[in-house]
This record gives sequence, C-alpha cells and structure tokens, in this order.
Amino acid sequence: MRLPPQPNTMKAPLSSSLLSLLLSAPFLPAETSSLQEMGKIATASPTTDIYLADQFITMDPKRPNAKAVAIRNGKFIDIGTLDEVKKAAGPKAKIINDYADKTIIAGLIEQHVHPVLAALTMSTHVISIEDWDTIDGFSPAVRDPKNYQQRLKTAIAEHQKNSPKDPFISWGYHHYMHGKNLNRTSLDQLSSTFPIIIWHRSCHEFFLNSKALELASIDQSTIDTMSKSAQSQSDLSKGHFYEQGALAILSKLAPIMASPVTFKKGLEYTEKYYHQNGVTICCEPGGFFSKEMQEAINDVYSDDDTPFIHYFIGDGKSFVARNPNDPAAMVKDTEQILTWGKGKTRYLPNQIKLLLDGAIYSQLMQMKDGYTDGHKGAWIMDPPVFDYAFQSYWDAGYQIHTHNNGDAGMDTYLKSLEKAMQRTPRKDHRSVLVHFGFAQPQQVKRLGELGGIVSANPYYVTALAGKYKTMGIGPERSKNMVPLGEVIKNNISLSFHSDMPMAPAKPLQLAWAGVNRMTFEGSVEGPEHCAPLDVALKAITIDAAYSLQLENEIGSIEVGKNANLTVLDKNPYKVDPMKLKDINVLATVLEGRHFPVPKTTKKLSSNILFGPSPFVALQLPQHDPLNLNSHRLHGSPHCSCKTNQKLAEAMFPPQ
Repeated sequence: MRLPPQPNTMKAPLSSSLLSLLLSAPFLPAETSSLQEMGKIATASPTTDIYLADQFITMDPKRPNAKAVAIRNGKFIDIGTLDEVKKAAGPKAKIINDYADKTIIAGLIEQHVHPVLAALTMSTHVISIEDWDTIDGFSPAVRDPKNYQQRLKTAIAEHQKNSPKDPFISWGYHHYMHGKNLNRTSLDQLSSTFPIIIWHRSCHEFFLNSKALELASIDQSTIDTMSKSAQSQSDLSKGHFYEQGALAILSKLAPIMASPVTFKKGLEYTEKYYHQNGVTICCEPGGFFSKEMQEAINDVYSDDDTPFIHYFIGDGKSFVARNPNDPAAMVKDTEQILTWGKGKTRYLPNQIKLLLDGAIYSQLMQMKDGYTDGHKGAWIMDPPVFDYAFQSYWDAGYQIHTHNNGDAGMDTYLKSLEKAMQRTPRKDHRSVLVHFGFAQPQQVKRLGELGGIVSANPYYVTALAGKYKTMGIGPERSKNMVPLGEVIKNNISLSFHSDMPMAPAKPLQLAWAGVNRMTFEGSVEGPEHCAPLDVALKAITIDAAYSLQLENEIGSIEVGKNANLTVLDKNPYKVDPMKLKDINVLATVLEGRHFPVPKTTKKLSSNILFGPSPFVALQLPQHDPLNLNSHRLHGSPHCSCKTNQKLAEAMFPPQ
C-alpha cells in the first residue's frame, strides 16, 4: 500500500495573530467582547501539551502528516514538526512522548450506534452466529444447530445451578443457522421450573417457555386484545412472537428483560467498549422517544470521565405518528428533545431520522426485481407517510437521515428528494442515505446530482454477500451489495457506521470491510467496489463528521478544531490491508484530555458478522395518516408512541 505524502518541512502558518490569541485563551463568555478583556484571559497561561508520534494521520489534505501537535484549552493550536510546534506552544509546554513511536489518527467517529439495544443485548447470555465481546466475556460464534443446542443446554444448566429463581435470557439465536425447532415445547424440556426467553438475533422475535409466559402474564386473553396483524404474528402454542406480535407483548417482557440496574450495567459496558475501539464521537440517529430513557443514558454517558461525546438525532417516525396531519406541529414537537442531553450527551439541532424499507438481514428490503424465492419486502414507513415527513422536515430546513436498504426503496427515496429539490431547492442539505444495501449505478449518480450523501454499512458484504448468492438475491446482485465503487466514482461523500449492536462498534473493522469486501465464506465479492484506504479512513473520521455537520469541529487534526485523537499500535498504511481490523487502540484524547485504554487479558473478537438493522429490531408500528381506520393511529392500543412509552415506563417506573 503506497504511503501518503510525507510531512512538509514548511510550517503551515496560522491564519492570523487574532486566531492565535483566540486559540490560546479559554472559551470566552458571551459578555466578553473587548480585545483588552481577551488579552487578560490569554495571560492566564493555560497548560499546553505537545504530543509526539511516529506519524500523525491528520485527515487534512493540506497537511496529511505530522510529527507533533500542540493542544491548549481542548483545541489544536499548531501541527507540524516538534521544532515548529514548540515555537507556537511556548517554553512551558509539556511534551508527551509516550506515543512517540506510535501512529495517531484523528479521533475515530461512530456515525450510527444504538445504546439502548447495545446495553440490553450485551447484558444477556449471548449465543450468536458471530463472535461477541459481552459483559460476561468473550462469546465465540456458533453457526450450526447441533453446537447451538449444546451451548444453550450448557448455559441453561449453569443458570439453573447458580440462579434458579431468575429468568434466563439469551440473545443471538438465528433460525437459518441454529435450526427451526426452537419453540415453547423444546424450551420447556430445557427447563420447566424457571422462565426462558430467547431473543432472536434480529431483535424482533421472541421465543418463550411456559414459565416465561406465566411470569409475563401472556395468555389467550392477551392474544385476543391484539390487532389482527399482531395476532397473525403470534403463536401462543409455540411461544413465538414476532414483528407486531413481539411489539404487542413488549410492555410485558420489558420489566423482566430490562430493569434500570441491568440497563445501567449495559450502558457502562458500552462506554468501555466504544473507548476500547478508539471511538471519540458517536451518534444515535432515531433513538427512543422517551425522556426518562434519555435521562438514564445521561446518567452514564454525561459525566466528565466519559471518553467520548455522544450525539443524538430525533426519531422522525415518532413525531409523524404524533402529528400525522400538521407539519408545523410535528416540527415544533421535534424541538422539545433538544434540551434532553446533558454534559457529554447532546442532541443535534435541525437533524432528523426517517425510515423506508425493511432490514437487509431479514431480506425485507424492497427490491426492484424481487426475491428469487418469491417472498416480499416490507416498508417500515409507508411511502406516503415517508414523503409527508420528508417534505415537512425539508421545508423546515432539516438535514434528513434516511434508513434504506433496497433499490426499490431507493427509487422511493429519490422521488421524495427530487420532489423536495424541485419545490424548494437547497444547496447544502446533505440528505444522508443510511445503510445503502443495494443501489443501481444510475440511482447513485442521481443521488449525487441531487446533493445526497451516503453512510454505508460495509459489513453487509462480509456477513451476507456469500450467503445471499444462493438465498433470495442471487450472485449478480450479491456481488454489488453496498456498491461503494459507484459512490466514489460519483464523488459523493461517504461515511461508515456499525449500527451497534447489529455490528460491533469497531471503526477500524468497518474500514477493513470496506477495503477488502471479504465474506465470511472467504470470497471477495465485487472487487470493483473495494474502497481505497484513504477513502475508508475518511469514512470513519472527517466524512463521518461531515455527515453530522460537525466537520468544522471534529474529524481531522487542524488548528482550531477540537483536539480528538486515537492512538494506534500500528500504522494503517504500513500493515497488510487484511490486518486493518487487528490494529489495537492504545489511548484516545478527547478535547485535549488523555484517556488511556486499560490493558485487558480478555480475548477480543476481530472477525465479527452482523445482524439486521435496529430500526427493525424493536420496530414500532407505523401510523398512516392517510388511513383513518388504521389500528395504528395515534392513541390506539398499538400506537408506536404508546409502545415507546410502555417500554420506557416498564424500565423506569414512575416514582
């Protein structure tokens, strides 16, 4: 792999002496305005740190590499050689040479994670189709029925020995790889004395034994109160509840699966997990609409010792559901969440998350040429509802992030985007197409022409392309899954995301996936879509920042930006591309504060496959403002707002 250009020996000058003054001073209160007052603050001589490295990968094309950086008041004040930086930093600067022989990159960014689902799934007995680093330790993959059954029996036997009065909860079961014989009867055979809850790998199916049904008070009267669609997706005799059936019993299961104590423990684990993988900034687009749940997240993520900033973006489908016929009220309703953050948790203003088609792992994305076995895709938001929301938020000036996976879904997305641009053109709207499972070349070209950008999950290829060649999709379409080559060819901004817990929040592993396109089966699918390393690293730094409208603050090592860094034990440009995912993180720096990664003897997974989008996991029924007889209308028993509220109240009961 060709190394990037070596550092320029000429120091990049600061833009002006005033910029230097501002950067050397603490953040100024709003009432401080005179140069005299600024000068008084500047004379306070704040601490300046100079970090040394074998190479800083700055992600700044004007100066891609450096040997030293100076940090003051949480900002970069100079970048270059040690001699250059020392001149700007002054004689009292502290030189930190702990990583002088290491590589330091601009702080890594996880553009798309889900803390609620991550906290809950990682708190269970994980027995999954891929390796996972869980609260209880390393859980190796199991991909066949025999070994899954053995693992499950062993875990239940251990649980019966140690905690016979508590429910047993396991996440990760996948019927395609673990067999289709899991049901109420088979679980009763494993234990008839304590509850067993098996949470499907997709997160939107449950399998319960009789004791679990009894504990949750789920019986025929429960089924009778459900909507027809929920009844059709519930089988009491088999203890199986999926999609709307799963949602209908969620409020009964939540108190069993998700106590505040368990939730907090899970969040504390994710905090360590993100840090261990070098994340300095993360964002959840479209989280639960629940102030109580947000406050619980704040309790863990908001303190000064949290090694990252966590941003949030509102869930548009919840606000559409609450305001199906009043765009102004919907936008005003959205604004209430802006005050819900605290400290290091923050809501991004004027950004919203919408959803179109179903999950790629469930093969519920909407495909132009359908599926080889004849099954149909699904809409998370019906196209008329989606377009109502898209046009309303567009007119309010919002940046819109849209979940979509199939090429037929992308047609619907492009129609709404084109309609908005024709009605009210906007130059820098940065509408983000999220996940990017399948897209035709002409669709990607049109997306670029309309000013859209892409946040892709490159691990779809690793996890699915090999299997989908013979399952539902076929070889031709499978090799063009997540067509990064088309994005690059059309010069469209590209970021990567994990969707944690549907993939581990490991940015370097995402870069590995984008660069190599290696499947679990060992084949390289669609090599023309392999991303160059430069593009992949931008996708987890500066382009990820750009997708969140934060590129002026984070994403690269530049004078005036927040001093966020990730320290690596190896240089991505000097290792075999297949080893990118094995690079270890030694420390991070967040706004100038050093956070070393604790040493661990626990085995960590590095070749992990992933599951379906969390927007289908715990997917909430959609309202249809065009159908006044819909059972999903706001205020109905199965309204998504009420489901959200029930989940939050079950986890955080009113005092």
